[in-house]
Amino acid sequence: MNESLTRLLSGVVYVTLLLFATSYSANSFFILFGIFMLIAIYEFCQLINLNKILPLLVGGTAFYLGSQFRTNKTNDILILIATLFVSIKCLLLLFNTKKEKIDTLSKYIYLIGYIIIPFILITKIPFGIKGFNAEIIISIFILIWTNDTFAYIVGKSIGKHKLLEKISPKKTIEGFVGGLVFSFIASILISKFYIGASNTYIWVIISLIVSIFGTLGDLIESKFKRIAGVKDSGKIMPGHGGILDRLDSIIFVAPFVFLFYQILYYVS
Repeated sequence: MNESLTRLLSGVVYVTLLLFATSYSANSFFILFGIFMLIAIYEFCQLINLNKILPLLVGGTAFYLGSQFRTNKTNDILILIATLFVSIKCLLLLFNTKKEKIDTLSKYIYLIGYIIIPFILITKIPFGIKGFNAEIIISIFILIWTNDTFAYIVGKSIGKHKLLEKISPKKTIEGFVGGLVFSFIASILISKFYIGASNTYIWVIISLIVSIFGTLGDLIESKFKRIAGVKDSGKIMPGHGGILDRLDSIIFVAPFVFLFYQILYYVS
């Protein structure tokens, strides 16, 4: 089968599954992202050469389930602080120009704070005062896809200045700005015609968070792959690579969107 067609069909299946499971119910959304998390744990362990994968999968599942049954504001803030700490550690890794060797303790820290906790926060983002709201998480994915698509189109068309050439040679500053601008436009349309929110500025800010931290998330995963010397995190999605290759943006964006929600909660 033609590679472009394979990539297209694989992408359609992924997007359809994600939209259906998210829209159908809170339970199907929770189950899908639990499965995504387990695949991501497996891929990341392979990526950083972390052994004893089965106990880590079991532990990740227990943490994922436990976070849903024993949830309160204090626990949410604690896991948010933990993953923000690891996010900073990831950024330091990204901008470290020396050849990096990840020690064993850091591997476990990255696994918990970069993979497991962000998936937990993803499942918490759509819940508000009125319960589960699928439109919220779907809108965030639309912003991510918009940013990625137009960053690619603008970068390919007029991109001349490399963003971080040693990590991702194809990313350009022009592409980044293009993705940000179109995400900004998409956020206004989402707010007005999809979410029906009265406070458009909230979605404008979310679009900025998505563009900035989504791009950084993509670069961070590329850094891990460069250290490992591989092109893709896995092979589960023909033409796209692994689950981490598809969700690298959202897992880095989620903690910062969740932080923004907490700020809004306490301000209001």
